[in-house]
Amino acid sequence: MLMVRGRAGGTELTGTLYERGEQAPTFKGAPNEDAAYVWVCDEFYEVVSGGSSQLVNGREVNLAFESPMPRGFDTRDQALEAAKEHVRTQFARIGVDPASVEFEVEKAEVETGL
Repeated sequence: MLMVRGRAGGTELTGTLYERGEQAPTFKGAPNEDAAYVWVCDEFYEVVSGGSSQLVNGREVNLAFESPMPRGFDTRDQALEAAKEHVRTQFARIGVDPASVEFEVEKAEVETGL
């Protein structure tokens, strides 16, 4: 599993890319279990009041979260590009220039639950 982390505006967003052979979470709306790569990450947008407060570029932003939208891909390159585009989009939704997002991709160990 890969952790794809985007940083911009003094905050960050991390999603998970499950690789071939790893068990991605199953829930309503999850992609076909035959997908070689599955991307799962929060989606959010700015709201006037309520939500969760986050400091972004020195200003307080109220965020409302949507259910994660898992997506399946055939290749690792397709999955990584879509993951980065997803993170850029989330930052743009809260007023951060998507071109300013810096990425880090880190291999994480799969928990077996034993």
